[in-house]
Amino acid sequence: MAYSRRVSILIFCICFLGFILSVQARRHHSIKHRHTHHHNTYEFSETPSPSSSPQLTDPSNNTNAHNSANSPSPSPEADSPSDDWNADNSTAASSPSPEPSNPLSGYNAMRAPSPSTEPANPPNKGNGYDSPGAPSASHAPTNPLNGYNFTRTPSPSSGPAAPPNKGNDYNSPGAPTPSPANSPDDGNVIDVRKFGAVGDGISDDTEAFKMTWDSACQKDFAVIHVPYGFSFMIQSTIFTGPCQGSIVFQVDGTIMPPDGPESWLQKNSKRQWLVFYRINELSLQGGGTIDGRGQKWWDLPCKPHKGINGTTSPRPCDSPIALRFFMSSNLTVQRLRIKDSPQFHFRFDNCKNVHIESIHITAPALSPNTDGIHIENTNGVEIYNSVISNGDDCVSIGSGCYDVDIRNITCGPGHGISIGSLGNHNSRACVSNITVRDSLIKVSNNGVRIKTWQGGSGAVSGITFSNIHMNNVRNPIIIDQYYCLTKDCTNKTSAVYVSDILYSNIKGTYDIRSPPMHFSCSDTVPCTNLTLSEVELLPAKGDLVSDPFCWNAYGDLPTLTIPPVSCLLEGIPRSLLDNEIDHC
Repeated sequence: MAYSRRVSILIFCICFLGFILSVQARRHHSIKHRHTHHHNTYEFSETPSPSSSPQLTDPSNNTNAHNSANSPSPSPEADSPSDDWNADNSTAASSPSPEPSNPLSGYNAMRAPSPSTEPANPPNKGNGYDSPGAPSASHAPTNPLNGYNFTRTPSPSSGPAAPPNKGNDYNSPGAPTPSPANSPDDGNVIDVRKFGAVGDGISDDTEAFKMTWDSACQKDFAVIHVPYGFSFMIQSTIFTGPCQGSIVFQVDGTIMPPDGPESWLQKNSKRQWLVFYRINELSLQGGGTIDGRGQKWWDLPCKPHKGINGTTSPRPCDSPIALRFFMSSNLTVQRLRIKDSPQFHFRFDNCKNVHIESIHITAPALSPNTDGIHIENTNGVEIYNSVISNGDDCVSIGSGCYDVDIRNITCGPGHGISIGSLGNHNSRACVSNITVRDSLIKVSNNGVRIKTWQGGSGAVSGITFSNIHMNNVRNPIIIDQYYCLTKDCTNKTSAVYVSDILYSNIKGTYDIRSPPMHFSCSDTVPCTNLTLSEVELLPAKGDLVSDPFCWNAYGDLPTLTIPPVSCLLEGIPRSLLDNEIDHC
């Protein structure tokens, strides 16, 4: 009995000890698990979430379009206008690392996205010829606004950029309307409303713009700000220099002239609208629109086929050039939309060091003489990453131009990219070192063209047309030394000498109404040293391939061409050996 009791007590003690050990083990396991989970949570919380990256400020939510990035900004909604806001082609990261001092420090700290941000698409995306992401040449004028965001550019997912003022013709009802008192004017950034500009599309804001210009012209550096959401009507005006320092003309709203010739002041010239004269270091830029309001000018009876029964009235027919730069240097024009000029959209006379990038020029295909960009006696020109569609030449290069680089242009409908016309009224013309490359020309009357009048003198030389795609273009490749606008042009013996022209990797389709290649050279001054390499042009419709046309044209074919060019002459013409040629 005693033995049985001792056994029972022993079993009880063993069970009790086991229970105590079991409880201690559970408590230890629970504490260890909580400790491990705590560290895991801490490590996860240290990883920054994607939403913590800096956001660009949506100006539609503020009374000041130049806000600091240090202030909190809401995440943009899918349909918010802020989706289209981007930085000024800057590669500066948004990290707080030290940066060089900038003239705009304190005015707008809205920084560019970090380098990992996908670059904005070109105004016309979807082809391989128009890529504003391509780097500009290293000698392009420096933009003092790099790293800051004034302008509205297309987001990576968007198509062609829409004009900033949408909702009605000029002013969006949802556009921000900051009061002039709160506008970004600290002495260097000047809102045009500070001087009384209204921006309702009706009031005459000419004097306010003149006073703003005069104020900016007296500073070492100034930004003239045309705010988003406003439409400013300006009469024909000349902005005159020289100025004390560089000026940025920041157009985020809409600028437009009076509506048609009847609204034009009689005292003002009808040959030009906005003129920049003797300016050094000017940047005309922004996400806004310059609207030329050209329709009433195009409908004048003196315009081709606009008279009675489709005739053309013989009376004078002056129409204004929208933007003219005269005797100026170190100019930048970028990211603007220009539309419906009464005549040329841009004209540069006697200028040097001109950089044009990511602009969008549009006018109807039948609008007369609405060249996109015309240059005359101008050198050091870069035209990059732009879309031009109008009723005349996308780019026209006049006499006295050299060192011109045109790249990544989408041209058409229009009249193509032209050198000329040259030699009119028996004048002397010199053009050299012109390059047109990596571009698309579509549904145009011409592709790449050189046109000269009979009776002229001088020379066109050192011209390269490279890597150009043609889409249903009449005269994709053309030299016309018998250019004439009437039927009564007489034959003349003198001519501009055309030589050293390279056509390389030009492919696509042509309109069967004209031959794919047309070399119509002077009887007395032949074209020489024409080189065609990797040229393949097929009919846009049908299977019948037209033969190229040649007249007194000498050149070389390093590769086979489609169609074959059998009409090109070899060697050096005797007429050039016997006669003295003006080589400029």
